[in-house]
Amino acid sequence: MERHALEVYIEKLQGNRLLIRHNCSLDAVVRSVEHLSYDSNKTVQNTLFVCKGANFKREYLEEAVQRGAFAYISETDYETAIPCIRVSDVKKALALAAAVFYGYPAKVLTLVGITGTKGKSTTAYYVKYILDEYLMALGRPESGIISSIDTYDGVIRQESHLTTPESLELQMHFRNAADSGLGYMVMEASSQALKYGRLHGVDFDAGIFLNISEDHISPIEHSDMEDYLSAKLTMFSHCKAACINIDSDQFPRIMEAAKSAGRVLTFGTKDNADIYGYDISKEGFDTLFRVRCDRFEREFRLTMPGLFNVENALAAIAAAYTLRIPEQYIYMGLRKARSSGRMEYFANSSKDRIVIVDYAHNKLSFTKLYETVKSEFPGMKIVTVFGCPGGKAYLRRRDLGLLAGIHSDKVYLTAEDPGPEDTREISEDIAQYVRQNNPNCELIDDRELAIKESILSSKPATVILITGKGNETRQKYGREYVPVPSDVELTQKYLEILDAGHDI
Repeated sequence: MERHALEVYIEKLQGNRLLIRHNCSLDAVVRSVEHLSYDSNKTVQNTLFVCKGANFKREYLEEAVQRGAFAYISETDYETAIPCIRVSDVKKALALAAAVFYGYPAKVLTLVGITGTKGKSTTAYYVKYILDEYLMALGRPESGIISSIDTYDGVIRQESHLTTPESLELQMHFRNAADSGLGYMVMEASSQALKYGRLHGVDFDAGIFLNISEDHISPIEHSDMEDYLSAKLTMFSHCKAACINIDSDQFPRIMEAAKSAGRVLTFGTKDNADIYGYDISKEGFDTLFRVRCDRFEREFRLTMPGLFNVENALAAIAAAYTLRIPEQYIYMGLRKARSSGRMEYFANSSKDRIVIVDYAHNKLSFTKLYETVKSEFPGMKIVTVFGCPGGKAYLRRRDLGLLAGIHSDKVYLTAEDPGPEDTREISEDIAQYVRQNNPNCELIDDRELAIKESILSSKPATVILITGKGNETRQKYGREYVPVPSDVELTQKYLEILDAGHDI
């Protein structure tokens, strides 16, 4: 991969109106940037360092200088021994510098981006399965994916920490994909990534806007619903074609913003949608529905449970339509699509206890989950096991607590990436809302113990919902990610114990 002199980075920053000034010498500007980093611990010789983060400290820069940084990009001139490239927006500057460093790899990829409050991961997998059916028929490598569940770029296959990685890691994944011969990549675009410029300079061949509902409102995320929606709508400035949900709240505003994309395609269950879904029905755990558009009219089958997944499937069909994927590959991809820990059903041997493991973690996803459970398992008792993450999205505690209290016969509150907060304090915060509608609420800090108790103490004709973590194998405590058994693994373990007739 070709390396560039520092002057190339300065020119790009200036061309994008991000540069305020710099004090680089002639010797410095012709020096080759061998490494780019915003982490002082990962800085080596010949690194261009980026001073990024709300909690950035001068000492981080000083450590980077000691480790070999020869220039730095920052919104503040720290007047150190190395040159400063001062910019107006360091997050956008990092995104631009990362693209330069990795050689603009996104330009050789066909990219599908997905944003929305609910359904991003499922839709990403639907699109990936469709693309992979098509690519397999052509004898080409599978598509890449960057989601809140996991990441695959042709080189790295790993569990994800963020919905959308920081721009430097994002461009690295694009580079890996390009070098590995991957032609297509599907990714989720979070509101945080959009708001803070991680996608600066990234263009999507197809961009999907699924839906919008209040979420991520906190002092460190979005100040209010308007800020959240506005961040989401910037997605369209990155799109060559926009696929938007005609059934979504705020549709008129979404439609108006989508006009900034080169082309707009609507999907949904209203008959004026370009991709129109109708005749939705159940066959066992499968969902059947028909789709009409100007290229075809036919039935599709989803084997991933949940009636609400029709919305996600229609979004994936719209993206595939935009990319001109033939309908037979769309059909086969949707039929085969699976995502571990996403609406995954388990049962004991007598089928009188059903456990559903899902990533549902906000108001909209909880609402849809309860609707599905009450439709598919009428008359059965509902037990819900969940928590809320620490340090963000504080309104979820109220929203999820109220919903769980209304729709559950029993609620267990437990750890779900407490991060900087205490698990018990988070659970107490949620519990006050649960108990407004249901006093049957128990707090168990250890997630495994909460899952164990929910399964082994359950009575026949019960559906147990274990939400928020899916198949993740790490739990965030403080700044560290601690290895833990996944909810899927624990569910299987304790259903086997239940079948064996063991007591708690």
